Amino acid sequence: MKRLAKWQLISLFSVLVLMLSGCGEPFLSALKPAGEVADTQFDLMKLSTLIMVGVIIVVTIIFLIVMFRFRRKDESIPKQVEGSHTLEILWTVIPIILLLILAVPTVAATFKFADVTQMEKKNDGSEGKLVVNVRASLYWWEFEYPDLGIVTGQELVVPTDEKVYFNLKASDVKHSFWIPPAGGKMDTNVDNVNKFWLEFDSKKAEEANNLFYGKCAELCGPSHALMDFKVKAVSRAEFDQWVKDMQAVKEPAKADTALAQQGQEVFNNSCIGCHAVTPSNKTPEAARLAPNLTNFGERSRVAGILDHKKEEVKNWIRDPESYKPANKMTGTYGQLTEEQIDAVAEYLMGLKVQE
Repeated sequence: MKRLAKWQLISLFSVLVLMLSGCGEPFLSALKPAGEVADTQFDLMKLSTLIMVGVIIVVTIIFLIVMFRFRRKDESIPKQVEGSHTLEILWTVIPIILLLILAVPTVAATFKFADVTQMEKKNDGSEGKLVVNVRASLYWWEFEYPDLGIVTGQELVVPTDEKVYFNLKASDVKHSFWIPPAGGKMDTNVDNVNKFWLEFDSKKAEEANNLFYGKCAELCGPSHALMDFKVKAVSRAEFDQWVKDMQAVKEPAKADTALAQQGQEVFNNSCIGCHAVTPSNKTPEAARLAPNLTNFGERSRVAGILDHKKEEVKNWIRDPESYKPANKMTGTYGQLTEEQIDAVAEYLMGLKVQE
């Protein structure tokens, strides 16, 4: 039985190793940093790991030396060394030194990443002055660019190689904003606003096809694991063009096919009460009940988790509960016919602001 238990333990560790070997995608892994914050945090991880491994190696060597060199050979009592001031000083001073080696850069980095004085100044969204208000809801994300008059849902667009400042809050329960390749997570609370900044490296963004994955890192309900969003990290020129295109949208895009026109009519009668199809942030926050769909046709995912294609849009509209249990759209599905669902999906896939 003991041998069986050992083999079970070995099997468990083998499975864990195989699972961990799947980590490391540039768009999702904290082990592949893609910005200044992530680089510093990764360096601190390596430093702490090096210290811990070093301590383990030293202790193991001492243990082996003591076990073999001073193993008992007869009944004589070895020389007693309790009360040695030298040993007591060594095992007190060495840990203190190791803690200081880790603590000093950690504290310095913490204060650096907490410095958001720039966002307190008057900003206009230009280089180095971009502020994004992040609002987390069950189970979706809203990104408001207050200085640019733009609101988006589920996809965050940011320029590379410059700081982007974030105001984080939640509209219902506690969530946590996390873009693993860009930096550590930060909680979004209902009763206060957390602030921090991130920076996205252009070269690392290119390796990830300019698309990173963000997640909720705080257990918030049945669909917590499915509360994803996407981050498009593009050059400043591309970002400015995106801003210009979004600001040019003054009214919902007109459907260009008969089926899409039918879908737009159904959408206006059934969906417009919760979803907006213009990027303006003039609508009060309390009235923004669901993700903004202005550029839905340009997204990379449906509901943050499904492949971006018409069939998946229809699946989501038909039964969102089966994909994200307890989401706020639950209870509204089942009211449309298959023809209406097909028409709405056609309309949504045509909502684009850029060619």
